[in-house]
Amino acid sequence: MELISLLFDFLLHVDKYLEAFIHNYGAWVYALLFLIIFVETGVVVMPFLPGDSLLFVVGAMCGVGLMSYPLSVGILFAAAVAGNQSNYAIGRHFGPKVFQWEDSKFFNKRAFNQAHAFYEKYGGVTIVAARFMPFLRTFAPFVAGVAQMTRSKFTLFDVTGGALWVGSIVTVGYLFGNIPWVQHNLEKIIWAMILIPGLVIMFGAWKSSRKAAQA
Repeated sequence: MELISLLFDFLLHVDKYLEAFIHNYGAWVYALLFLIIFVETGVVVMPFLPGDSLLFVVGAMCGVGLMSYPLSVGILFAAAVAGNQSNYAIGRHFGPKVFQWEDSKFFNKRAFNQAHAFYEKYGGVTIVAARFMPFLRTFAPFVAGVAQMTRSKFTLFDVTGGALWVGSIVTVGYLFGNIPWVQHNLEKIIWAMILIPGLVIMFGAWKSSRKAAQA
């Protein structure tokens, strides 16, 4: 329970933790940022680490001169791309090994072929859009690997999505993160960053389940 409480406190007050780390360890903050984003995007069991809120706060820190904007964007972009590549490789390597039977209660060949066809046709949009969705951005590259999405296509959209995600949110934090109203309501903004995409995902899943039930 203490670990969960600490995690929630870190998620909601990432600005305070990050600022303290900068004062205590200086440039090592860039290594910490790389590690957090790499693990959040690259390890399928770690979707609860901060993503959007961390990028926003990093932008705000750059805005007051505590961190370098170009260096932060470059390191976070590298971590996001490398994390997705790692997650994709895990899915691509272990998927066929886990689902080695032609048809079983664990695997359905037809469903696998449908997933593969979906990712070949729409996977690019899914990979890019998932960057802005907590939890989804951790699972999307893994599923793309399991579905055997072509690596060249995955890499193209991985790089595109990573650039859009990191560049946009860090820049928004850089431009607006130090406005007094934003600073005063930062905890609410972080909650919104977590909850709104989650509600969108839940609504989409509900609509899909209704359509499937009606069909």
